[in-house]
Amino acid sequence: MRKLFCAGLISLLCLGGAPAEAAAFQVGDQGTEVVEIQEALSRLGYDVVTDGSFGPGTAAAVRDFELARGMEPDGLVGPMVYEALLGRPIPAVSRGDSAIVRRLTSMALSYLGVPYVYGGSSPSGFDCSGFVSYVFAQAGIHLPRTADDQYLVGRPVSRENLRTGDLVFFVDDSGELSHVGMYLKDGEFIHASTSTGIDFDSLHRDWRREHYLGARRIVTG
Repeated sequence: MRKLFCAGLISLLCLGGAPAEAAAFQVGDQGTEVVEIQEALSRLGYDVVTDGSFGPGTAAAVRDFELARGMEPDGLVGPMVYEALLGRPIPAVSRGDSAIVRRLTSMALSYLGVPYVYGGSSPSGFDCSGFVSYVFAQAGIHLPRTADDQYLVGRPVSRENLRTGDLVFFVDDSGELSHVGMYLKDGEFIHASTSTGIDFDSLHRDWRREHYLGARRIVTG
């Protein structure tokens, strides 16, 4: 079953997707529009390189700008942030299937079978939040180290609208946030299991369904 799921997922990643409009500029975007965003941030005194590549440094500057304006600091340049920066409505942002999502998934799958190590955050052994933070860091996205803090990053997304790359969170029997994984597709996610190491699990499994807390979208588009 694992081999069939993994093969199907890899095929999906290789095929990519049709271009689609997105509502925000985000990490991984490139082009003249990104240069304009960076120049606007620079004029306002934020420390950002105007290289036309929306990387973690640009996202950090956007978060600082959002905080200063009383907006949710998600590091995305959506309609409100774009208009506040540039004084005009945001243009349509077109992109194909996200290269960052493909990289995240490819990286996560490459660690299948790595053992669980409490406090681990390297390929020699991972715990749940260490695995997530390490995989995202390999794609240039730096997340907080703990699941509690990771739950505060990005934007909330409903279970019905989960996409590949979303983070899914779970509570323990006492109701405390205790676990995080990365969603793949068809109800499946990849995570650091205390019993089997990096492995697949399902949101449809009774325990996971009963202890599901919510999800956060770090990469949109």
